[in-house]
Amino acid sequence: MRRIISALLISISTTVAVAQGAKPLELADGAPDRHVVTSGDTLWGIAAKFLKDPYRWGELWKLNAEEIKNPQRIYPGQVIALDKSGNQPRLKLVTVVEQRREHIESLKKDIPSIPPQEIEPFLSEPRVLNDGGLNAAPRVVALQNDRVIAGAGDTIYTTEATARHKVWQLYRPGKPLLDPDTKETLGHEAEFLGTARQTKDGVPSSFLILTSKQEIVRDDRLLSAPRQDVPSYIPRPPTKMIRGKVLAIYSGVNYGGPQSVITLNRGTADGLEPGHVLAVDLAGAEITNRYQGDKTSYQLPDARNGLLYVFRVFDRVSYALVMNATHPMVVGDSVRTP
Repeated sequence: MRRIISALLISISTTVAVAQGAKPLELADGAPDRHVVTSGDTLWGIAAKFLKDPYRWGELWKLNAEEIKNPQRIYPGQVIALDKSGNQPRLKLVTVVEQRREHIESLKKDIPSIPPQEIEPFLSEPRVLNDGGLNAAPRVVALQNDRVIAGAGDTIYTTEATARHKVWQLYRPGKPLLDPDTKETLGHEAEFLGTARQTKDGVPSSFLILTSKQEIVRDDRLLSAPRQDVPSYIPRPPTKMIRGKVLAIYSGVNYGGPQSVITLNRGTADGLEPGHVLAVDLAGAEITNRYQGDKTSYQLPDARNGLLYVFRVFDRVSYALVMNATHPMVVGDSVRTP
């Protein structure tokens, strides 16, 4: 069977140890000598089997900075071996001799970086827009049978929608996203309502509501649905020090943990890209110590709480999946290049 082995896996002398400097790679406790890639694996999951810091995956492969930005093509059935013969451990693919097959296999999909089921809704639903960013979008002017609210299966009528798209999404203006430090407005997160399909052109245009997450009313807006590409970029730290804050925990909950989606106050303008990994710090507690009748207050240092994988990035805001955490994350927690 023909295998596609990406040039990403070729040994390159230039490494990507940006934030770590000369700090040696630390293998995970019980790191295996080899791992057979199976359906359902993720790059992060495999990396965690071999490394204490999974985001240093690119260093273990000895990839250079350009290669690490591209999707890494690893497929189910391939065997990854750990080579500890040199000064630093490294990974490589092992050739496995298979019996000749007479039938034609379907093309294999490379494994994703993180669990796709955890982030698929967030690849298209959140929209961060400028103030008034929905003003030019088709607007709902009437509902089927002159109803006040509409939901899945109902027809709505809008101002003219000249472009034809397979799927549209319904939004209404949301609250501004404020930087917790400067109080500056970083954008407006449009409130996702559901999806629709255009059934008739003209003025008004007609749409059938396919799904509804909230009730749809007059003056709501439509935007074309973006592609839902599950990211398969190699987990990696940013190439410079980035510091930011947790703006929000998606769905308005107060605390976040592993597999939670959180909003950050940093984006492409700050150097963030899909695939970047950031550390979240737990703020050091302020304690009071009494000694020989004197009371002194101390501020304990911040400590790492967990790691985030950035998967969707806007100009000044981004969305990240919590990969691990020792304590609940809250709005205002600090994030940084690990």
